[in-house]
Amino acid sequence: MNSLLSIADNLATFWNFTGFANAEPGHIVMILVGLFFIYLAIKKEFEPLLLIPIGFGILIGNIPFNEAANMQIGIYEEGSVFNILYQGVVQGWYPPLIFLGIGAMTDFSSLIANPKLILIGAAAQFGIFAAYIIATMWGFAPNEAGAIGIIGGADGPTAIFLSSKLAPHLLGAIAISAYSYMALVPVIQPPFMRMLTTKNERVIKMKTPRVVSQTEKILFPIMGLLLTAFLVPSGLALLGMLFFGNLLKESGVTRRLAETARGPLIDTITILLGLTVGASTQATTFIRWESLKVFGIGALSFIVATVTGILFVKFMNIFLAKGKKINPLIGNSGVSAVPDSARISQHVGMEYDPSNYLLMHAMGPNVAGVIGSAVAAGILLGFLY
Repeated sequence: MNSLLSIADNLATFWNFTGFANAEPGHIVMILVGLFFIYLAIKKEFEPLLLIPIGFGILIGNIPFNEAANMQIGIYEEGSVFNILYQGVVQGWYPPLIFLGIGAMTDFSSLIANPKLILIGAAAQFGIFAAYIIATMWGFAPNEAGAIGIIGGADGPTAIFLSSKLAPHLLGAIAISAYSYMALVPVIQPPFMRMLTTKNERVIKMKTPRVVSQTEKILFPIMGLLLTAFLVPSGLALLGMLFFGNLLKESGVTRRLAETARGPLIDTITILLGLTVGASTQATTFIRWESLKVFGIGALSFIVATVTGILFVKFMNIFLAKGKKINPLIGNSGVSAVPDSARISQHVGMEYDPSNYLLMHAMGPNVAGVIGSAVAAGILLGFLY
């Protein structure tokens, strides 16, 4: 009899440690969200390199377990494997390494050839500051509002970097929101591009960009670093790594380093960042009213950034000669979702004129948006940290 009771106790103990016994409705909701992310990545091909690690990370982070047992399983339990990997997010060193890889794979030729396109990238950053204002009106503290606002730049690494400094408790919601809207660029932007432009504006053909010399390409990251970092030293971690990566690419003598930065290194960091950010959405800490507000403000900021970029191009065209006007369809690419927003400019443009290739022109404000979001993050960090 005693042996039977002992077996029953062991089974009861085993059951109390299973996910079935510890599951809450929130876990099921988040698992469904993770499966939806994976579906979008595989079926719709929306940012699969991001959404699959994040989606699977959400599954990992929402496997229920007995938290009271302190088995060092969860991402928030000190000493666990996932907690150790998550330190790259919390301490903010994954995003600069991502920027190193982005710099090593980015060609700034379109921006160098037509410097006025940087104004479009700058205008699109208005979404960041609009979101900051909205967040403060919705009751968030200034530091929280600054972290939330960066979602408008459609730049996941920057959003993670800034929120890890200003509002670590909102990091999961901000990161998931930023990457979600980056992935949904093909869904969110086209309706506003069509709504805010006329048929004649959509078929504007821009001159082929001039050929940029190798010397210009080498000088750009050096001068870019000095100008932006002297202006916003607090953005040095992102700006420094971005321009360093670009110099590795353009110098012509560090090909192996550039290939490592834009290949194995950025792939490894993307896996770790996506997986741990996804796992940080543990239902017991993630499902809160504040998280829903973050998603709402993020959507508004992304829309504002898109609209502002398009309207700014229309404003610029008032002062440009007829043969030098800019197609407003590239205004959406001022957000730093590289290169997806530039591809959307190309896609929508070819709907109205199949011979009108806007991709190279759109890459100008697109890469300017990367710089702009890093500068904006530096500004917010400078006066809110």
